[in-house]
Parts: sequence; structure tokens; C-alpha cells
Amino acid sequence: MTEDHRPRRLRPDCACGCRGAMGQHRDTLGPAMGADAYEGTENYVDRVVETAVLNAMIPNPMQRRAFLQSVGAATALAAIAQLFPLGTAKAIAQETAKPEKTKLNIGYVPITCTVPLLLAHAMGEYGKEGLESVTLARTPGWAIVRDKLAATEFDATHLVLAMPLTMTMGVGGPAMRTYVSSVQNVNGNAITLHVKHKDRRDPNDWKGFKFGIPHQHSMHAMLLRYYLAEHGLDPDKDVELRVFPPPDSVANMAAGNLDGMLFAEPWGQRAVFEGVGFLHMLTRDIFMDHPCCVVSVTDKFVTEAPNSYGAMFRAVVRATEFADKQENRKKVAELLAPAAYLNQPQTVLEQVLVGRYADGLGQVVSEPNRIGFKPFPYTSTAVWLLTQLRRWDMVPKDVDYQAVAQQVFLATDATKRMKEMGLAAPASASIKHTILGKVFDPSQPQAYVDSFAIRRA
Repeated sequence: MTEDHRPRRLRPDCACGCRGAMGQHRDTLGPAMGADAYEGTENYVDRVVETAVLNAMIPNPMQRRAFLQSVGAATALAAIAQLFPLGTAKAIAQETAKPEKTKLNIGYVPITCTVPLLLAHAMGEYGKEGLESVTLARTPGWAIVRDKLAATEFDATHLVLAMPLTMTMGVGGPAMRTYVSSVQNVNGNAITLHVKHKDRRDPNDWKGFKFGIPHQHSMHAMLLRYYLAEHGLDPDKDVELRVFPPPDSVANMAAGNLDGMLFAEPWGQRAVFEGVGFLHMLTRDIFMDHPCCVVSVTDKFVTEAPNSYGAMFRAVVRATEFADKQENRKKVAELLAPAAYLNQPQTVLEQVLVGRYADGLGQVVSEPNRIGFKPFPYTSTAVWLLTQLRRWDMVPKDVDYQAVAQQVFLATDATKRMKEMGLAAPASASIKHTILGKVFDPSQPQAYVDSFAIRRA
């Protein structure tokens, strides 16, 4: 889908038609309006209307700036309201921008990758956007989440990164156009081994191991496969990969059903906490800043309720930005530890989020970047994931890497919306990545696949 043919809601234009962003509206009206004047759907729409009227009445930007600096935005708008029905214009715009659905059902699996979705609820961010009721539905595994999203029981959901790609392609089920709205987290996982293997840290000693993964197509599975293959192990022949719902991972390791696992946190740290596992390697040391899970929506939700979708996006991204700040991490752990959210010991969540943690080998490690929360959906990471799915013959040979990545990852839309919120967005959605010292060029995906000695494709 090229940009010229995208629905207007996906084009990089400001809602007022000025092709700008909320940051520009803030620049026009100035800080005197107050920080709260730019938060929430109603304030957001009011600011857009005000700057649109100012731009129309005083087209010259230098004259407009001088006028506002001399009298102040509040005085200027009060004067304009005497000549122009500013209140009526705002009311009409508010009605147009009002969320079509104010009650949303959002699915999630209880892992730290879902922090932004849950935090937006705990901090009241959804309500600020006019979403009166957001029901968070905890589900044990990914198949259930996928099916409920497909059946429209969920308006949006937390998914492992590959699922929106494979759902759109019709891999493993009927094709259903599914989008990545925003990334939930980066890094945040670890290869965890059973404590009985403390003296078997060399992957060359892992033949015959049984590893747990959350989904055969997930980033977790692809990173584990990559790591094993780089150490000469064929992940389909030399080890056994078993799919488990994340909440069942530690119990299976304790029962001796797993020699190792790669699940999203807090399950690796929970294995350490329970005394059954140790952290062999953080996934950030395999692929720095790799995305893990995403907020995903169907075409139906974006098409039929674009304002509700926009409200949800803003609420989740604000929560993402809050969670990414180190000074907020303990507060995040406190908010999300209760049973209504992640249902985990607060100390376990703090170790993951703060990055000061016991590794299960008798050491306390400090790594502030163990997990991060970055919302932007880089299409290049989607291309990389598709190359690994192709490498292991999990997607068709004729996969168009770039087309699928750009269709599913709403990078252009995310850029527009983030800028409107006054947040920085990357200059490009496609960048080079380094995985275990090997550079991945997203413009050459098939050559990358062909470069691997161990592969199925």
C-alpha cells in the first residue's frame, strides 16, 4: 500500500490540514497555555482548532508570532472569539473527533512486554483520551489472543512480534489484515538455563537439550534459533523446542521438563527467584534494542473506529514514554505487580525493570538497559524477523519482505502521531541492525537468508 493510496487517517498530515504536528501547535500557542492544555482528546482538538483559526486570520508566520508574543495566546484567542464563533468551531471539531467506541476490550498475556498497555490503564491514560471503559483481558497464551482478536472480541491486543505478519500473510490460518500500532518493549528477555546446568554454559554441550519458547514464530524463538545456529547447533535437529504459555514456563523448568527457555520477562527472573534457573545471556547481547511484543489491531478497528484507535495509541505511547524513564521504573513495578495486572512479586519486577538483578549464579548484576520501552515500529526489524521465518521455512518462498513489513508496521502513521504528541520520531523506519556481530542490511533480505550455513530454506 503506497502512501498516495492510503486512507487519509494514515497520511502524515496534521488534523488541521497544515501538514504539521502537535509540536508546531505548541510552538504557536506557547507554554503559557500550560502543559495540561496539550493532553487528552478534548484539549488536543481544541489546540488544533485554535491554531488553524490563527493561521487563517494571520497567514504571515512572522506577523502571527509577533502578535502572539505581544499579547499572549490567551488574550489573542479571547479577542478572536469576539469576531469568530471559536467555541462553536471547537464543539463541532470535538464531536467529529470523539471516539466512536468509548468501551474497548484489550487482550494481553502477563509478561513485562505488556507494560505500556497495562500502565496506560493503571495511570488513567485511557480515560484522558475519552475512552470511558477499557477492559484488560488476561489470557494465558498467544493462540487464544489471536483467535479473540480475529473474532473481534478484542479491539486490540498485545501480540508477539511475528503474529501480525503471519496473520496478514495467512500463515497457519485464514489471512486477516493485522497491523502493528506500536512496539511495547525492546530487549527484556534472557536465555535461562536450569540450575543443574551451571557447569554447561558452552552451547556445544547443549545437544539434546529441551528449550521452552512462547510461540514458534516469536522473536524469542528466532533469537534462540539464531544463537544456537551461530554456535553450530541445528535448532531442528540438535535440540528440541517446546511451546508453552509463558505462565507455565517456570513450573515446567522446576518439573525437569525443560533444560532451558527463552520467554519474555519476568519469567526468566522468576525462575531465578524460585531457585530453579539462572540467566545465561540477555537477548540485548544478541540483538541490541530488538523489539519483542507489540500492540496490534485489525483493519476493521482502524477503519471503523479511527478516533478510538488514535485515542488508544496516544494513551499507550504516553505510558510507554513514562515507563522508559529509569526514574519511573520502581513506580511501574509497584503499579503492575498486583493480581489485576502482572500478578508478580514486586521485587521480581523491579529486578527486571530497574536492571539490578540476581543472575542465579551468585552475582548481582547492574544493567540499566536490560529492558526498554520504545514505541516506534521500525520496518527493518519486521524485515529481519521475516528473514528468519524464511530461513526456517516458516513463510512462503515468494515472500515480499519489504511489502509485508510496510503493510503491517504502521511506521508512517506512528511518526505522524508521535510528532503530533510532541514526541521525537526516527528519521527513517528502516535502519541496519547488528546481530551477534553480523550486520543486517534490510535492503538485501534474501542475500542475508542465503548467507547462513544452517537453514531450512
